[in-house]
Amino acid sequence: NTIVNISRDFLNTNGAFKRSGVSVPRKETMVLDNTKDLSVLVSDLSVCSQRGLGEIFDGSIGSASVIAPYGGTSRLSPSQTMVAKLPAYPKDTSTVSGMAFGFDAYLSDSNPFIGASCAVVESLSKLISSGFSLDNCYLTLQEYFERLGTDEERWGKPFSALLGAFEAQMKLCVAAIGGKDSMSGSFMDLDVPPTLVSFAVASANAYDIITNDFKNAGSYVYFIRAPYNADGTPDYEGIKSAWKNVSDLISAGRVLSSKALTSGGVAESIFKMAIGNSIGFESCDCDISFYDKNYGGIIIECAESCNIGTLIGKTTAEKIIKIERKAYKLDKLIEIWQGTLEGIFPTKADRHYDNITNISYDKRIVFARKDTFASPKAVIPVFPGTNCEYDTTCAVINAGGKAEIVMVRNLTQDFLTDSVKKMEEAIRSAQMIIIPGGFSSGDEPDGSGKFIASFFRNEYLTDAIHDLLYNRDGLILGICNGFQALIKLGLVPYGKIIPMDDTCPTLTFNSIGRHQARYIDTRVASVKSPWLSMCNVGDIHSVPVSHGEGRFAASPETLDELIANGQIAFQYVDPFGNASADIIYNPNGSVLAIEGITSPDGRVLGKMAHTERTGEYIAINIKGNKYQPIFESGVKYFK
Repeated sequence: NTIVNISRDFLNTNGAFKRSGVSVPRKETMVLDNTKDLSVLVSDLSVCSQRGLGEIFDGSIGSASVIAPYGGTSRLSPSQTMVAKLPAYPKDTSTVSGMAFGFDAYLSDSNPFIGASCAVVESLSKLISSGFSLDNCYLTLQEYFERLGTDEERWGKPFSALLGAFEAQMKLCVAAIGGKDSMSGSFMDLDVPPTLVSFAVASANAYDIITNDFKNAGSYVYFIRAPYNADGTPDYEGIKSAWKNVSDLISAGRVLSSKALTSGGVAESIFKMAIGNSIGFESCDCDISFYDKNYGGIIIECAESCNIGTLIGKTTAEKIIKIERKAYKLDKLIEIWQGTLEGIFPTKADRHYDNITNISYDKRIVFARKDTFASPKAVIPVFPGTNCEYDTTCAVINAGGKAEIVMVRNLTQDFLTDSVKKMEEAIRSAQMIIIPGGFSSGDEPDGSGKFIASFFRNEYLTDAIHDLLYNRDGLILGICNGFQALIKLGLVPYGKIIPMDDTCPTLTFNSIGRHQARYIDTRVASVKSPWLSMCNVGDIHSVPVSHGEGRFAASPETLDELIANGQIAFQYVDPFGNASADIIYNPNGSVLAIEGITSPDGRVLGKMAHTERTGEYIAINIKGNKYQPIFESGVKYFK
């Protein structure tokens, strides 16, 4: 049957014919200079820290992020490029995709043509500096302009911007593969600045990717300038030549770190490269301005001298940046840099506890099992809002086990009843239950994990769980949202599903009052649990967290009992391995810096940090041991 019949002649008209006049007045060329003081520059809205905003968003989900949003030992150097391995579930791959953006609101406001041109150049330069090849790059553009009406000068702004972006594409030989536009950026007498944001995308191999945090003291630092014409437009041939030189040097393995210039010029880049690993910089006698804008320009760090660009200085062990006859202490610059948006997107919180000490329980339990399994099976329940089931499945398989994902459907009563039946059958045929992370039912009001807990309180499932633990020597693990469910069931710290009251431990809202998504360090505090058989007390791991309700709270009497029983499995620690209440290291403000706890016999483990989010080429800009052998220990237990 014919559903619709529209003539091809009509479709070829692209709709109603419209016409508008366009007027493009003469505009300024690029405004090159910024303030000449680094301590002022780092407080600028275009340069200052956005970590408090960025940490609201999960940057480690999918076990695929090659570059973490903030890197180095301090986890402060902001990355310029999103790089992630392509999904290959349940296998792995070294092929990655990369994306970076470019946009300068002030430049685009003064000259939409040059602003759009530089947006394209900036986005591409970030990919080049991360190890991608220009030959593999594509663009997608997003435009946002004021309401145009019939004003010819208003029409001239998107006209100019699109021409600028088009010229950049043609001369750099990079195609755009889609985009989005809006011409409604006006409210009464307020208009958005002419906005054309360029997003550059590319593919590469993970082993070709480099990051932008200085690696060593004593390195040579070079500036590869992007040439511009007298009218302020980019010299595209010169830029392509400069980028090729950088790419060749990166491919040869001679570049330790690399960063593309943005609005703050060389000075901004030096600062952001320095703070990741607390490495200083001292400039040499060179003919450059550290504060001029130069979109397309790139800073590189090399272990040896190279015949490229301009040598602008060397990295130093002293935590000071010395440029243009001025010296700036890194710690003071960081304080200013983080302070601009602290009142809006906080990174600090009041301490609820002080004088936290490391907890150590090194007694191991020898478990006698009735059966052994060459490849034990883990049931992985998936609830509405769960988002870590694939990562968890891969972790189980990589550890030598088998995984069965069981979907909980709650659209109708019949679906829910069927889900209970299938979950019970799966549990009774499995050796482990692993409840993965996510946001069950969107993190219900007044606490996360309630739907999961309610589901498992079904009498058939409660009986199946107790049978797994106490008749079949099984294990249970809950991570993040799974930990929240375990604690609401009573499986931790009590080891069985029981009625809960106000005296029971809980996981509540982070003390900072927002979601926290970043890498933290945890210390193994007990090896009582079978899940920790391949760990030792004092082992420290760098693991990502992503939660809004991870603050462990319990009465002093309960805490004393947990310590005495060896049930505190992990603590959040500072770079020296000491348990800490500082929000920098303890992301939620947990009492005694507790990150994970177990049941009395250790068979049930709950923890907030995402142990499953690890693998080759993951978070290459994060220092520390990212391999925490919990899944391997669980599988080993049954062999």
